[in-house]
Amino acid sequence: MKRLFVSADALLVGHLRTVLEQHHIPCLVKNAYLLGAAGELPPTECWPELWVEDDDDFALAQRLLAGVLEAETTARSWQCPRCGERLEPQFAQCWNCGGEGP
Repeated sequence: MKRLFVSADALLVGHLRTVLEQHHIPCLVKNAYLLGAAGELPPTECWPELWVEDDDDFALAQRLLAGVLEAETTARSWQCPRCGERLEPQFAQCWNCGGEGP
């Protein structure tokens, strides 16, 4: 068994678990209910972890998750209508020319 992914975002970990299950890759989430212990334990030790049960599936699982995470980031990024600069989703205004985001 190998740890594949860790995040403070439990919903993201759950989504990625569903992606793996749809591809018939046995996996499990550890620390799913440990966030309530943050403060007594270091917060990063309480983050949900996605583990692949069969080591032989690990490389395929890595490729699948990389594709999903890249697609989500690309889908949320936007292009400035004034100058054409490609911006990450956290920006509401273009850093290059000041153009407004979507």
